[in-house]
Amino acid sequence: MIGKLKGIVDSTGEDHAILDVQGVGYLVHCSGRTLRTLNAGEAATLFIETYVREDMIRLYGFTSATEKEWFGLLQHVQGVGSKVALSVLSVLSPAELANAVAVGDKAMVARANGVGPRVAARIVTELKDKAPAFATVDPAVAGLAGAIEAKSALAPVADAVSALVNLGYAQLQASVAVAAAMRELGEDADTARLIRAGLKELAR
Repeated sequence: MIGKLKGIVDSTGEDHAILDVQGVGYLVHCSGRTLRTLNAGEAATLFIETYVREDMIRLYGFTSATEKEWFGLLQHVQGVGSKVALSVLSVLSPAELANAVAVGDKAMVARANGVGPRVAARIVTELKDKAPAFATVDPAVAGLAGAIEAKSALAPVADAVSALVNLGYAQLQASVAVAAAMRELGEDADTARLIRAGLKELAR
């Protein structure tokens, strides 16, 4: 099995790159995010996932071991194959994906081509236990987001997050801001105060 390739980028296509390793050109399928880091004629190192089928051998390449690990994790979700996994990794970095899963931000995951609301929901639900090891969000924020998703959060808190989302902020941004506001004002704060404090956080 091939675990890593180091060579010179020969060329790139819509969904792949050809990496020249000592005169042998390896066709490696990559996410759009990875492809944007590869330039013809420049040296590159790719972590490789090798898929062997009866009728083909296909290589998938990643700029980091973490991206490769998420590629594998995504495919454990029902309805997610290699194409959809690469699509998700094309629009979200591993850290962004981990944070989105940690706080249950289905809309963030659904930005990827070919990922509808149902698949996005399955991704954040089925990978929830995997995300904490990779996520950079405050555990309190993840807990708050989970409570909002489960409709068990205090009404003023849920309403404040919803208001910030309606103002155009992402679910993660809104949850972070309201969690910070709660720490400052306490759990008894009303919606209006949480929104004002949340907006101050977002303006920093």
